[in-house]
Amino acid sequence: MGQQVNLSAPNLLPNQVYMSSEKLDGKKVIKVIKDSTLEAVDEATFVKIKDADFKDGIIEVMVLSRLHAKARPSDRGFIGIAYRINADNSKFECMYIRPTNGRADDQIRRNHSIQYFSFPDFKFTRLRKESPEMYESYTDMGLNEWIKIKIEVKGKQAKLFLNGNKQPSLVVNDLKMGADVSGALGLFVDVGTEGYFRDLKVTKW
Repeated sequence: MGQQVNLSAPNLLPNQVYMSSEKLDGKKVIKVIKDSTLEAVDEATFVKIKDADFKDGIIEVMVLSRLHAKARPSDRGFIGIAYRINADNSKFECMYIRPTNGRADDQIRRNHSIQYFSFPDFKFTRLRKESPEMYESYTDMGLNEWIKIKIEVKGKQAKLFLNGNKQPSLVVNDLKMGADVSGALGLFVDVGTEGYFRDLKVTKW
């Protein structure tokens, strides 16, 4: 059983995002939107959890993604979890999903439904160019629906599971920050996204 993480304002530190506590579907949620003045992607755009030092273990969270009114046609509803975030937010690992890609008619877009990146040196553009298909994958998902993300981290390996599936949708065997790093957790969104988070649980190994 994981330990429930307190997602109330005193325990949360927005970093290059706007954050608010709201109710959705009758449940308390944290709404996160990226600062619109920040144009670069795969940046440190998350709500950081205070006192949530994490190295190895399991992260579980429910997420729901919508495109906000100013979203561009290329925006995908980016939402996920940053982990092993260092003290000044200058380094972290991250896995996120692109819900609009999950049911696209374009198979290439479908193959880009899930993404790993490592900030600052290994953003998705570099990983896709240097190692195509290695850090991205497909799973069925859509906008405006609750999706369960589970990330298992051990050493240099991370696995991402969606919606209770027994098999991972993405396996990364070479986390770019290495095996012996620990740090904070973050509720991650990117451009064009209204992200909603609830029921964050952490099990440490």
